[in-house]
Amino acid sequence: MKTEDDIKKAVEVMRNGGIILYPTDTIWGIGCDATNRDAVERIYKLKRRDDHKAMICLVDSDARLQRYVRNVPEVAWDLLELAEKPTTVILDNAVNLADNLIADDGSIAMRITKEPFSKELCYRFQKPIVSTSANISGEPAAQNYMDISEEILNGVDYVCWSRRQEHKPHNPSSIIKLSENGEVKIIR
Repeated sequence: MKTEDDIKKAVEVMRNGGIILYPTDTIWGIGCDATNRDAVERIYKLKRRDDHKAMICLVDSDARLQRYVRNVPEVAWDLLELAEKPTTVILDNAVNLADNLIADDGSIAMRITKEPFSKELCYRFQKPIVSTSANISGEPAAQNYMDISEEILNGVDYVCWSRRQEHKPHNPSSIIKLSENGEVKIIR
């Protein structure tokens, strides 16, 4: 399957409220429309994850990130620009996202992806995409397609074809929490 067709199908599934499995700039992820409460709920159930544990959202650009976070602190832009590996920032004052995706304190974990497949997927979708590890909560994260359990594979509406054949180590992103008051906390 051509990458363009793969992305087109994944976007169609998410626009219809479905959930997908896809390669990201880090590990394989389970994704959906980050503005769709029901789709987000399906991911929590599939992962058997407590819905008080936040999930990451991917976007394709600075401009898109600003549509979903009120007042991005200046230090966030500096961190994202200087980061040598994929970096997720947890930011206060999330807006325009599914309420069950936003943490109790009003924050959201966002990452601007630079990896070609996930960046194009985000660009074509035109909204943030949930990006949570493709595993049952508490089990090891799937670094490659071959590491994904049957339960996860069977629990989604579409599995992307791109990068399935990769067999190399992948790591989750760094996670940094940035508070409005300027406090910086390294989570991972």
